[in-house]
Amino acid sequence: GWRIPFLLSALLVGIGLWVRLKLTETPAFAAALEESPPPKVPVAEAMRTHPLQMFGGTFAAIACFAIFYLATAFALGYGTTKLGIAREDFLGVQLVAILFMAAGIIVSGYWADHTRPAQVLGWGCAAMFATSFLTGPWLGSGDLFLTGAYLSLILFVMGLVYGPLGAWLPGLFPARVRYTGASICFNAAGILGGALAPNIALKLSERGLEYVGYYLAVIALISLFGLFLLKSRDQSAV
Repeated sequence: GWRIPFLLSALLVGIGLWVRLKLTETPAFAAALEESPPPKVPVAEAMRTHPLQMFGGTFAAIACFAIFYLATAFALGYGTTKLGIAREDFLGVQLVAILFMAAGIIVSGYWADHTRPAQVLGWGCAAMFATSFLTGPWLGSGDLFLTGAYLSLILFVMGLVYGPLGAWLPGLFPARVRYTGASICFNAAGILGGALAPNIALKLSERGLEYVGYYLAVIALISLFGLFLLKSRDQSAV
């Protein structure tokens, strides 16, 4: 029974590696690296020479991680234990809601191409702030339809804030430390925004589910603050 999943996983990994090996850098990026080769300790240089970008980029990216873990791990636990919704039913609702996240990523990608990634992130965080106040009345209603509507909406918003990150974060750094800076910001944001989010939300839900919404609202404001710090740095020269 384990052989088929194992073979499928190995196939996907192989395809991913093949695609990655076929990718090449743009001529502009390759020229920039020739003029200024990567440093020996890129982490140290990125933190020393671009502290504002590291700080702002990390906090601007925490919104998408907070939404994801609250709309998946926390929501599933809360819905099946506190609200009494059958686990199979709740998982089915989440599977449908994930499609809205995919739609949000597609929408944000096209939107960012026609405007600026930072602008899409800003509107996404604003939408997250507004949507957070539906957490108590919709997610806490116990009604499967309202729960599904809330999860679909909040995950669509996650798509809006997640989609532009791939273009926005690398654009904060010069080619010399671009990979390092973007990856540190992304992973640090995952830890700060997602690692503790379900536990914090569980604790807050003891006072009322609306407090989980307030938590989401605060996260949205923090991400907006990170964007504000870097409002003129979302376009890279290379």
